[in-house]
Amino acid sequence: MDVIVYHNPLCGTSRNTIGIIRNAGIEPHILEYLKTPPTRLLLRQLIERMGLSVRDAMRKKGTPYVELGLDDPALTDDQLLDAMMAHPILIERPIVVTPFGVKLCRPSEAVLDILPVPQLGEFRKEDGELVIDASGRRAATA
Repeated sequence: MDVIVYHNPLCGTSRNTIGIIRNAGIEPHILEYLKTPPTRLLLRQLIERMGLSVRDAMRKKGTPYVELGLDDPALTDDQLLDAMMAHPILIERPIVVTPFGVKLCRPSEAVLDILPVPQLGEFRKEDGELVIDASGRRAATA
């Protein structure tokens, strides 16, 4: 099973997403996009496949988004993509690619919508929140 995660190891949501994938018995291909960002063409394709606008695929918190003036609504998609290529921290994460689709997995349990196999057992997020119960089903609170 080919599952790709565009991952930032400092991001708890990204780590939790990988945990959910592994809880399904899948070892994902992990791409640390800050070290090896996707090409401009691939990033545009991922954004399109997620059904997002370029602006919606941008991370604002903890990035130079405001300092670079990227909150200007007059900026084009090409200008926003240029900024994302120059500053990969602006790419929102985690992005997960499976045979069933491409999804920005915020919250992390959104990955369940595109995983091709069921969960194998209980999974809790790093903060202790129960996402998958002991029988492998989505918890009522998730």
